[in-house]
Amino acid sequence: MTERHALLPRLLALAMPALAGLAYMAAFDAPLAYIMGSAGALAIALLLIALGRLPADPLRRRLLASALLALLALPLLTGPELNGISRWIPLGPVVLHSGMLALPAFAVLAAQEREDGALMLLAALFITLLQPDAAGAFAITFAAVGLHHVTRDWRMGVVAIAGFVAAIVAALRGELPAQPFVERVVVEALDQSALAALGLFGALVVGFLLILFRGRPVAAERFALAGTLFGFGMMALMSNYPSPLIGYGAAPILGYGLALGFRQETRS
Repeated sequence: MTERHALLPRLLALAMPALAGLAYMAAFDAPLAYIMGSAGALAIALLLIALGRLPADPLRRRLLASALLALLALPLLTGPELNGISRWIPLGPVVLHSGMLALPAFAVLAAQEREDGALMLLAALFITLLQPDAAGAFAITFAAVGLHHVTRDWRMGVVAIAGFVAAIVAALRGELPAQPFVERVVVEALDQSALAALGLFGALVVGFLLILFRGRPVAAERFALAGTLFGFGMMALMSNYPSPLIGYGAAPILGYGLALGFRQETRS
């Protein structure tokens, strides 16, 4: 597959659900700031996919993974905190969900670490439990499920079980009221237009399938990244958690843009 043909599925995997979300927000009178914020994040994310590279050096990849883990934990140190929940990074007028920003790329890096990948995911899972963030825990759970499917590593099975338990615990402690155009977007859209809800859900499914089957050349990385999207998306359907890519929020768009841009010319 040529570089151009390899790039197109990654671009579409992000652009289709994000553009569907923008169309929904525009059609149903979302605040202009929401539309502009998501559109700006999409432009940056598409550049990350087109121009991104993953360090070939294993040490540099581990340093990058450590930086992403620190980013995930940053709200625990800096706040803000709401009802005992700390999972956001404020950047002026923009507030980024730390899990959706860091976990997609972190899962890809964990997939490359055959010996330490399970420990990496457990460390991230511990942080999501402290925040608490059931969506992040669910994302890690299904990243581990995907990796277990590919590698048959029993340690990933243990991570998946631990993640499921952590997600339940976090869900009991960490739910907030749903915000229009942010959380439970498909469920919200269904109350207004069945066609709009079907379009949003369909675009997200197409993005998931492109990541799973066409998004990157290595099966472990594809299944880990698609697993995070499945986990985030399922929790957004079941409870008051942000809808990835189709809802307002720069963090998931940037997070998946970074992860989909993780490719390297020479694998170590």
